Amino acid sequence: MKDLTKGNDIKVILQFAFPIFLANVLQLTYSFVDTRMVGEFLGENALAAVGVTNPLNTLVVGLMIGITNGFSVITARFFGAKDAEGVKRAAAASYVLGTLVAAVLSIISVVFLYPLLNVLNTPQDIFERAHDYIIIIFAGMIISVFYNVCMGILRAIGDTVTPLLFLALSAVINIAGDYLCLYIWKMDVEGAAYATLASQFIAAAACIIYSVKRYECIRFVPAQCRVDMSLAKQMLMSGLSMGFMNSIVSLGTVSLQSAINTFGEDIIVAHSAARKITEMFMMIFSVFGMTMATFCGQNIGAGKVSRVKAGLKHSILMAWIWCVGTVVAAWTTGPWLIHLVTGSSIDEILQTGALYLRIDTLFYFVPAMIAIIRNSMQGIGDHITPIISSSIELVGKVLVVILLVPHFNYTAIIMAEPIVWILMVIPLIVRIIKNPLLQN
Repeated sequence: MKDLTKGNDIKVILQFAFPIFLANVLQLTYSFVDTRMVGEFLGENALAAVGVTNPLNTLVVGLMIGITNGFSVITARFFGAKDAEGVKRAAAASYVLGTLVAAVLSIISVVFLYPLLNVLNTPQDIFERAHDYIIIIFAGMIISVFYNVCMGILRAIGDTVTPLLFLALSAVINIAGDYLCLYIWKMDVEGAAYATLASQFIAAAACIIYSVKRYECIRFVPAQCRVDMSLAKQMLMSGLSMGFMNSIVSLGTVSLQSAINTFGEDIIVAHSAARKITEMFMMIFSVFGMTMATFCGQNIGAGKVSRVKAGLKHSILMAWIWCVGTVVAAWTTGPWLIHLVTGSSIDEILQTGALYLRIDTLFYFVPAMIAIIRNSMQGIGDHITPIISSSIELVGKVLVVILLVPHFNYTAIIMAEPIVWILMVIPLIVRIIKNPLLQN
């Protein structure tokens, strides 16, 4: 456990963030390996089928992850306020409410999967493979929820090392599962989905058992699983706000993907690979965002407002340093990075993906601010402004698809995100400056 309300704020933030950073590197690395293995063992058609589901996967799973992260913000506030009973109740409520969320999301996503894939303009030659892959992921949502709830509770009490260790376990199992399912057992894309769920199930079970035995402060009894309305309201407001924030952003990505899917298989593969690399490049933003959500939650709980403001400023400056490195990497190694992810040597795939990276990285300083400020606002209890900002992104991307894609094709896709980033950061900056809690 780590108390984020004491010590030098930069040092505390970095110590808390570093295991999260390693966890993100690990997660994205095995995501790259997973993508590469699908392409290597099943071919580019299967790779396109899995790639085309990425925005839909991010939409539904991102909603779930956002909700569980929102639950952990409330747990962090109780921990910062030194309310031991509150921490136990919030931990128990996270599992109870998380189970309900998983059931609802699984039913809705499975029932409406065919219409959703049609809305995405999924090409017919990869439609069934895309369906077979993503329906397994959606049906197993309860596994993902328990996995993420446990990780969120541990981060809320200041432990980012244990989630890293269990993520490593999950990664190893996932890669081994891919090898078994795709190469040894000759399964199709559904093998990759089963490997993902199996790895999360084992990691979630091990994490829950370990955390309950290791930390008395989150060891609750059945009676504490009865969630009272006041606590449920707090957790659902925080959880749904972060979840909707994620899903609104993902809806914008889905709208872009629906246009991308009309450009042919090579563009789909190039964009899917570029997005994988973008996730790697931008992971530090989510790392500092997750850190600041917990940092602000604990410090607001402890009543340390000046510490919140200092942490916000320093985390943005540290993220900007990373942005410089991403620009250099994109402009010097772009085609090689696309080849590394896809295994393809087709020039159109390599050059298209590299162009996306080179243009968008120039604007990364803006989404760095967005991720950090947005999550900080969740930590201090502002659940509305982040949704407004995310809604601007959704509207902007939809307008790009309607107005620009017909005239500029994939070039419009490349420019879509920088345009909306600049628009959506404005309300965040205005509101964080004027937030009443930060005026002291």
